[in-house]
Amino acid sequence: MRFLYNIGIRIYWLLALIISPWNRKAKLWLEGRRFWYDKLKGVFNTDEKLIWFHCASLGEFEQGRPVIEAIRERRPDRKILLTFFSPSGYEKRKDYNGADYVMYLPLDTRKNAKKMLELLSPELVFFIKYEFWYHFLKQLKNAAIPVYLASGNFRSGQLFFRWYGGWYRKFLDFFTHIFVQTEDSKVLLSGIGYHHVSVAGDTRFDRVHELPLSKFSHPALEDFAKGKQLIVAGSTWEKDEQLLAGAFEELSREVKWIIAPHELSEGHIRSLQKRFPGSVLFTELGEKVAEGTRVILVDTIGMLSYLYRYGSMAYIGGGFGKGIHNILEAATYGLPVIFGPEYGKFSEALELTSLGAAFPIGSETELISTVRQQFEDPGLLKTTSAIAANFVSTRVGATLAILKKCE
Repeated sequence: MRFLYNIGIRIYWLLALIISPWNRKAKLWLEGRRFWYDKLKGVFNTDEKLIWFHCASLGEFEQGRPVIEAIRERRPDRKILLTFFSPSGYEKRKDYNGADYVMYLPLDTRKNAKKMLELLSPELVFFIKYEFWYHFLKQLKNAAIPVYLASGNFRSGQLFFRWYGGWYRKFLDFFTHIFVQTEDSKVLLSGIGYHHVSVAGDTRFDRVHELPLSKFSHPALEDFAKGKQLIVAGSTWEKDEQLLAGAFEELSREVKWIIAPHELSEGHIRSLQKRFPGSVLFTELGEKVAEGTRVILVDTIGMLSYLYRYGSMAYIGGGFGKGIHNILEAATYGLPVIFGPEYGKFSEALELTSLGAAFPIGSETELISTVRQQFEDPGLLKTTSAIAANFVSTRVGATLAILKKCE
């Protein structure tokens, strides 16, 4: 089976090479790994205490980030290495100042794993959520370096739990301890004989819980939102924006909008300006928003998690594609959330829906109906808002649980 794994890794690299002339992500994936050994050589001194975090992509980074920042605060003498598998994580967080060095994880071969540990001798290693790389994990185990899986989330359909998954179950033995998000994951692991596991919860709750307490002030937005029914639409895609445009036309002119699209190209922003007549760009806001303005288009990155504080409800994009974006950043401010139908893989969306503070929709009609139901009944909106905020506040503590176990 290891032979097939090694072949599969090389086939993946070959396919990336073949499509790289036409596929930007594949090109970045390949170029980011070129000369990795020479780039890493000399970055860390052998006498420095190092902690290594590895994330697949941006979503996993957000789950690892609270642990990174807590360790940075509690152990300021430690150096931190952060690696990514995917360009969508590395390209957006390559300048992250919470780490001393950020790089792509080299291709998972025995040679690469051994070469990397020739340069590094980490004190601790954290892999986040779904990351299982045989050769890196095996070499770390051979070197007696503690390796932890943080925010693990296991499902019965994964290879570990199949009758033919015996070889893959060996990956779990490489971990010193696994921290899972739910009791269900712990039960699954226990069923295959793995007991070095704790239910710590989801570290993302720790991070988003701090957002409402963060210092952020924008007088123009505060005036724009004051006393108004305002919907913050975050990380929207084309299908989302079609529905939002229909709701914009149909709903009362008293309803205001802040829309932060996933795509920020100049052409896309221009198309949104046509779709939402009279809209104003966030980067062009002055001291006061012009009277009669109903829509602000966020044409810059890094602001969305702060902008939810101005909303009454939130619409989260991505639910008509591969899956919804982060709903917790909105819920922590007490915003009921609306999203498209592709949310089944997101436990927080399933839970919040069952509690009555999240609303999956499949059409423009359902979107409009949901907004009206909430806005036309202030008592209902107050209740769903409280449920959303409480959902986050009662689930904090995963980061502390992980750190206590690792110390």
